[in-house]
Amino acid sequence: MWRWRYVSGRQLHGFRHYKYSAVDTNPLSVYIMQPIWNKIIKIVPLWIAPNLLTFSGFVMILFNYFLISFYDWDYTASGTSPGLVPTWVWLFSAFTTFCAYALDSIDGKHARRTQSSSPLGELFDHGLDSWATSIFVLSFFSVCSRDNGKTGVSVYTMYIYLSIVLFNFMCSHWEKYNTGVLFLPWGYDISQVVLIAAYLLTGTVGVEVWQKPLLFGYYITDVLVILLIGFSLFLSFPQTLYNIHRAHLKKTLKNDSLYEGLLPLVSPVLLFILLTVWVVLSPNNILAKQPRLFLWMVGVAFSNVIGRQLSEHLNIYIFSLKKRVQE
Repeated sequence: MWRWRYVSGRQLHGFRHYKYSAVDTNPLSVYIMQPIWNKIIKIVPLWIAPNLLTFSGFVMILFNYFLISFYDWDYTASGTSPGLVPTWVWLFSAFTTFCAYALDSIDGKHARRTQSSSPLGELFDHGLDSWATSIFVLSFFSVCSRDNGKTGVSVYTMYIYLSIVLFNFMCSHWEKYNTGVLFLPWGYDISQVVLIAAYLLTGTVGVEVWQKPLLFGYYITDVLVILLIGFSLFLSFPQTLYNIHRAHLKKTLKNDSLYEGLLPLVSPVLLFILLTVWVVLSPNNILAKQPRLFLWMVGVAFSNVIGRQLSEHLNIYIFSLKKRVQE
């Protein structure tokens, strides 16, 4: 296992021709968060490696997840035993989420600042992002609580919720695969701010706030699920299709055929089809019996698939770039 080469020598040799390209149009990010990150980056010593910032943020997310899991393994603490998770855990979750958000936002700035940007750094950053995406969601489920007959979210809703979030992550990188540009999704900054606010609200007011109807009999969790589906169906995914269509009109698509353009979707879609079949047909009702383990496995499997695709996408892009140069 330790001798496995995740990146081939041919890929390492070709990475020097690759140049990262990203576009951020989210008003929340551009006008509010970016000025904050620009101030924070100034206090980061130049001798710190950008990948250390990336990894530190991921470790904080991971530690926070295991801390919440210790107090709430089966996602019932907030519903049946509201005081089981100490107040300081929710406040600590808000702190670690903000720190991870900040570190993930400044690692690229720091890399450019120290002139150490590289495709491997991008691969490391986005590879960890593909795993962290699921961990953020799984930690938040402890705030919502599992359905107890009165309040909470069913484990099947949790699975759908997680699948939608991972689908959005997949779409953003599928978009980059076809356009060569990573259009940073609006949902990322919004979700991070909402997560931090949710942890702070829970820590200051208590988990009871999630068990009271907010408006017209709907709970806050119901509103968040509706917003998530709405953002995905009417903002994120249409925006992805629009950017790919615009690249097609400008003749800047990286793939000439429809087959090549859709190919990266095969593995993730097949993964979720198989997982959904497992959930529906499981004779032991595995999702209901072990929701935390199953959903954790979903996130890890997705990250493994996306991580390998990211590496291959870089290699394909580099190959096409070298081919155009030779021509």
